[in-house]
Amino acid sequence: MERKIPVTMGTQHPDNANAAFWDNTNSPFISAYSETYEAFQNFSVLNVDEYMWDWEGKHADAAVIDRLFSSEYDYFKEHALGSDEFITFRFPNIWEETGYNLMQAMTAFLSAEDFGHDLGFKQRPLFEAILPMAERADQIIEMQRLFERLSSFKTNVFTEDRKNSTYIKMIPLFEGFDTQLHAPDILKDYLALHEKHFGVRPEYMRVFLAGSDSALSSGFMSSIIGNKLAIAGLYVFSDAEKMPIFPIVGMGSAIFRGGLSPRRIERFAQEFSGVRTVTVQSAFRYDFPLEEVRDAIAKLNDVLPEAEPITFTSEAKETLVTIAEKSAEIYRTTLDELVMDMQPVFKAFPKRRDRRQHVGVLGYSREVDGIALPRAITFTGAFYSIGVPPEFIGFGRSLKSLTHAELATLVQSYPNMERDFTELAQFISLNALAKLEAQNAAWGKVREDIEILAEIFNLTIGPQTKEERQHAELADQLVDDLEGAPVALTAMIERQAQLRHFLG
Repeated sequence: MERKIPVTMGTQHPDNANAAFWDNTNSPFISAYSETYEAFQNFSVLNVDEYMWDWEGKHADAAVIDRLFSSEYDYFKEHALGSDEFITFRFPNIWEETGYNLMQAMTAFLSAEDFGHDLGFKQRPLFEAILPMAERADQIIEMQRLFERLSSFKTNVFTEDRKNSTYIKMIPLFEGFDTQLHAPDILKDYLALHEKHFGVRPEYMRVFLAGSDSALSSGFMSSIIGNKLAIAGLYVFSDAEKMPIFPIVGMGSAIFRGGLSPRRIERFAQEFSGVRTVTVQSAFRYDFPLEEVRDAIAKLNDVLPEAEPITFTSEAKETLVTIAEKSAEIYRTTLDELVMDMQPVFKAFPKRRDRRQHVGVLGYSREVDGIALPRAITFTGAFYSIGVPPEFIGFGRSLKSLTHAELATLVQSYPNMERDFTELAQFISLNALAKLEAQNAAWGKVREDIEILAEIFNLTIGPQTKEERQHAELADQLVDDLEGAPVALTAMIERQAQLRHFLG
């Protein structure tokens, strides 16, 4: 296979605490108007291979390729889009949100192909797209059918003298635990549909696994297990079907959202071995010194492509599924009783990108047990801001409930568990937690989670450095001021994010 598989994918996830290195305004907010320049800076300065152009619930510029070729023609003559570097659209999911943007996004593929051809580029600049929240094989093939019909329509009606490509590669994005676990079944159905419609099977597939949304909906223990089982399952499927599979994982800097930061490259490579492409989100790129970020991306390029995939015996897989289901139930039951207390923090959470509201006809909201929740970045950062890292919610009691055999399997499958929680313990504010518990006894369950993990791993709970002490003091103050002005809460959340090197 001649195609270059990208190792690092820059994304527009709004999890950065600080301004981007390329932004002279010194504002951490990145408008839709500056995202084209951002993409170029990620390619030219950071050496990122791929950049996700996000149409899911966002305002996206359909002219991104026109702008890049017009402003940076000399660069892209040397670093060709579509073969050396890549822009990959994330389409809206028309089964989850009204698909106003889908035709516009697909039309951008066609106009980019025309423009690139006129400029003398040999390859299509855009040829691959991500389908978020994919749950069925027919959804993936439907995206390809729609593109095929639109391309044919454009050629027949508007540009009879120029025939556009009618084929687009699709990357299914599997988000929830069950969908990730059953990804091989979905992919098997998809291969059959693809062969029936196009007459051939794909040469290869890239498959995207979300880290954030599964943690939000099912808790950290379930999420990390689900990601690991999914990676292993994709390689089993690859071997059985003789189909090259290149897993992508979408993970942020917070451990709750996967824990991929410039300072945890070795930990990440060990926990998720076999992943071929990773998302380097905004916090990864903008909340650490520039040279450290460049070095981290170079390390990922060195380590990920050839790493041996993680594997599980059928017995271990069965045990881990049981653990994940048990922990998800504990997490959800606990969260149900806490989420209303978090509403002032959710509402005060700072914005970093131009997003559509996830309500009504413009989008959707995430739900757990029927309760609407914010996006994973807001959720994660809000809990850190009150001195309660969300990784702890349900984890301690889940761990305590395991049999000796289950515990042994989990420990073997998650080698950095103690190391992770040792780091996380430093962001706990017991004072803030006590204040929350005084108002709502349900917070006592989270305190129990913390106490169990502290005993098992001999954790030192609370801040250890000057920055961590400032973070804890702000958590105490924030909990005291939950009924105060949102602008004051926002300022505290912003400062805490800078101290921990990610917003959420």
